[in-house]
Amino acid sequence: MIVLYMIVSGLIPNPSIFRSNLTADLVFPDLHSPLIKPAPCHQAESSALLQLKKRFAITKFASQSSLSYTKTNSWNSSSDCCSWLGVKCDEQTGHVIGLDISSSQIYGSIESNSTLFQLSQLEKLNLSDNHFNYSHIPSSFAHLSRLTHLDLSGSKFSGEIPEEISQLSNLLVLDLCCNYDALSPPTNLLHFKQQNLGNVVQNLTNLQVLSLGYVNMSSPIPSALTNLSSLEYLCLLSTGVYGEFPIGIFLLPNLEYLNVGANQGLSGYLPEFHSSIPLQFLTLRSAGFRRNLPGSIGNLTRLIYLDLGYNQFKGNLPSSLLNITQLSYLDVSGNKLHGKIPLSIFSLENLSYMDLRGNHLSGQLELGMFLWSFKMLSVLCLSYNNLSLIIKPSAFNASLAMNITTLFLASCSMNEFPEILKDQDQLEELDLSNNKIKGTLPSWIYRKENLWVL
Repeated sequence: MIVLYMIVSGLIPNPSIFRSNLTADLVFPDLHSPLIKPAPCHQAESSALLQLKKRFAITKFASQSSLSYTKTNSWNSSSDCCSWLGVKCDEQTGHVIGLDISSSQIYGSIESNSTLFQLSQLEKLNLSDNHFNYSHIPSSFAHLSRLTHLDLSGSKFSGEIPEEISQLSNLLVLDLCCNYDALSPPTNLLHFKQQNLGNVVQNLTNLQVLSLGYVNMSSPIPSALTNLSSLEYLCLLSTGVYGEFPIGIFLLPNLEYLNVGANQGLSGYLPEFHSSIPLQFLTLRSAGFRRNLPGSIGNLTRLIYLDLGYNQFKGNLPSSLLNITQLSYLDVSGNKLHGKIPLSIFSLENLSYMDLRGNHLSGQLELGMFLWSFKMLSVLCLSYNNLSLIIKPSAFNASLAMNITTLFLASCSMNEFPEILKDQDQLEELDLSNNKIKGTLPSWIYRKENLWVL
C-alpha cells in the first residue's frame, strides 16, 4: 500500500510529495548478504561513473531540497564503485544496476555522448532535483533498454522530449515532472510534440507511475491511457491538455493518485464510481469539469484528498460523502453547488481542510458545529455562499478544534463577532468581511500573536 503524504497549504498540491513514495525504491539500501562476497564493480563502469562526475560542478543552488548533499564525494578510483553512495550493483555480476544521484547539488549538462549511457545494465536511474543547465533530454536514454525506473523530475531539463523514450518498454516509473522556471506563473521547460504522448503510452504498457506535471503537451489526453491497467499514479498538472477527459481513466483498477489540475481547456464529468476503485488522491482543480457530483462519489472510501475546486459542478453536495471516513482534505470551492450543506458532512472527523467558498450553498448553521465536529480542522472556508452563520455559546468549548489557522467567513450574514474564537491561539488568517457585525472589536483579538490577516 502506498503511503499518502499531502500538502494542504497551497491551492494546488505539490505532486512530488505523493510521487516520492511511489519512487522510493530508487534510493538503494545496502542489501549485501554477509554470507556471499559480492562481485566487484566492472572497471569500465567505474571509469564511466568517474568521467560522469568530472563533467559536473557542485553548487548548493542546483538542488532545492533542504536535505540535499553531494553523493558523488564518495566516488574515487581507490574504492569499489559498488560501495559508492547512490550506486547499486548486482551482487553476482558486479554490473551497476541502480544510480541514485538525486538532490546531489549537481550542475552541468548531459549530452548524448555522456558516459552515463555506457551503463548498459542500469535498471533504476534517479537524477531528480539537480540542475542540468537546460540541456535537452538525450535520445541516448534509449540505450538503457533495461530501465524500469527513470526519474528526471525537477532538474532543469528543457526542450522536446525525445520519441526514443518510448523504446524503454520495461519502464514502470517515468517521472519528468516539475522541470520549470519558478516564475509567476511557472514557465514549463519540457514539451511533447503533438500526439507524441500517445505514441509513448502505447509502448510503455507496464507503467505504474506516469508523472508529467508542467510538461507542455497542448493536445488531447490520449485514450491509450485507459489501457494502462497497472497505472497507480498519473499526474498531468498544468500540461495544457484539452478536450474531453477520457472517463475510463477514473476507472483504472489500480489508480490511487490522479491530478489533472490547472488545465482549463479540459472538459469532462465524473462517472458512476464503484467501491473497488482505489483512488486516494483526486484533484481536478481548474480543469473544466461539469454536471452534478454523483452520489456514488461516496463509494471512494479510500479517498484522503479531494480537490474539485474551480470547475462547473452544480447540484447538491452529496450526503454520501459521510462514507469517505478517511477524508482529510475537501475543496469544492468556486463551483455552482447549491442547496444545504448536508449534516452528514459533520461525520468526517478526520477533515483538516474544508473549502466550500464561492458556491450557492444556503441554510442556517452554527459556527460551533464546525469547530466541535472536526477536531483536526486547521482550515475552514465558507465565504461567499448564501449561508447564515449564527454564533451561540457552545456547551462543548472544551472539545472544540483548537488548531484553526485559517478561517474565511466573508458574506455569511453574521451579526456578531464570534466569541467562540477567543481561545483559538493558532489563528493566522481571519476574514469576516461583508457581514453585519456591529460594535467594538473584542480586546482579545489584539492578543492573537499568530494573527497576520484580519
